[in-house]
Amino acid sequence: MTETPAPTVRPAFRYHDAPAAIRFLVDVLGFREALVVSGDDGIVQHAELRWPEGGGVMLGSVRPEQDGVHDSMKPGTGAAYVVSDHVDEIHERVRAAGAEITLDLHDTDYGSHTFSLRDPEGNSWTVGTYRGAP
Repeated sequence: MTETPAPTVRPAFRYHDAPAAIRFLVDVLGFREALVVSGDDGIVQHAELRWPEGGGVMLGSVRPEQDGVHDSMKPGTGAAYVVSDHVDEIHERVRAAGAEITLDLHDTDYGSHTFSLRDPEGNSWTVGTYRGAP
């Protein structure tokens, strides 16, 4: 029997206010902080957030003086799909937090219970039960 390897693809995001984005992603969506590296100036150089059901994302502050591919990313242009068995609970937290829900909670033809939202800086997130094709 072959075991599925640990996830090795991690979406990356940039934020103008990365500390506030981390709070939203942890407190509202349900990620867990794994690593946050901040400079003395409050700039988040690198952060890793883990999804309790597997996988995670990386993020950091906008740093226009840098020239790396991630440094030139603009906030509000990213998107990620997050798999969860707790979609209703997450939807309720998102609604209670006043976040913009862009596609209300519904069931799809392909078997997902899902909804979509934008984080405070405009990045798109979809949370659903669909785990992908086998």
